[in-house]
Amino acid sequence: MRPRIEELNATNCKTYLVTVGERAALVDPVRERVDTYRKVLSERQLHLELVLETHMHADHLMLNRAQKDLLGAPLVMHTSSPSPLVDRHLREGEEIRLGEAILQVLHTPGHTPDSVSYRRDSAVITGDTVMIGGSRRCDFPGGDAGAQYDAVTRRLFDLPDDTVVWPAHDYKGNTQSTIGKEKRDNPRFLGKTREQYIDLMGKLGLPFPDKIQQALQVNQSGFEPEEVVFPLVAEVAVVPPIAPNDLASALRGSSPPLLLDVREPEEFVGELGHITGSLLVPLDALEKRLPKLAGYVDREVVLVCRAGARSASAGAILTRAGFAKVKNLEGGMLAWRDAGLPTQR
Repeated sequence: MRPRIEELNATNCKTYLVTVGERAALVDPVRERVDTYRKVLSERQLHLELVLETHMHADHLMLNRAQKDLLGAPLVMHTSSPSPLVDRHLREGEEIRLGEAILQVLHTPGHTPDSVSYRRDSAVITGDTVMIGGSRRCDFPGGDAGAQYDAVTRRLFDLPDDTVVWPAHDYKGNTQSTIGKEKRDNPRFLGKTREQYIDLMGKLGLPFPDKIQQALQVNQSGFEPEEVVFPLVAEVAVVPPIAPNDLASALRGSSPPLLLDVREPEEFVGELGHITGSLLVPLDALEKRLPKLAGYVDREVVLVCRAGARSASAGAILTRAGFAKVKNLEGGMLAWRDAGLPTQR
């Protein structure tokens, strides 16, 4: 049975309902419309099996813990997603079963490191990778215009021309396109080399979304503003990174940095483990623990989390509190693991 795809929001920001018989998945749900989604599911007697996110969003709030529990379906994202609320992490080429149908996962980074597209037969939900007649910005943390060009031209444009494109946004009243049309007409890619595309995207000069301060760190961390006093996004952006191998070398030195792991306790002892000697201080407890950390204010401190997002926020919080030598483990424990460095559980 072929999946049916419908858009539910009727706005520039799109949420898709994918159904196979009575089985359903929501793709990129928006927090303030959860009641609408529940009404549609109830009225049509659909069983929600999955909540699929195409990437970590910066322009709207994603589901919080309570809403995820209310919907009763696992949250699915790419393995590089920083959110602790994810129930299943995906990799390139994995398959997702929805009823009798199989959805293929295409890792299409560039807008964000965790961007994916979901493909089934003659349709692909492209998230913020390729739009109708355009593409999404690459200047958010972790953005990479070269990776986006590769994802579009070497992955999505290799799909059959009649593949229907369902993007995460559209600002011109369009609903869908096809791969063939985007290959022929999309001005962002038409006739452009990889270097020309990178140059073009670097000169867009777009303002940040109005809701980025309210949305990005909430989505990345899984916490609400009443649980964590988040720093400004601009403060987060200037926390200097340290690469995994450089950190490993520093830890072998005579004056090793203090490691603060800001994940949740279950993550600390979970599949990624933790770096030996790390002090666990979950992000929502960091502000309260600052007085007890005051003795380290002049020592080098490295913040650690899953993918480097929560720890960047934590680094900005410490910097604002007067800590002079704060760094963020670039790529978090995912990058540490990929570098083949030792962990403890």
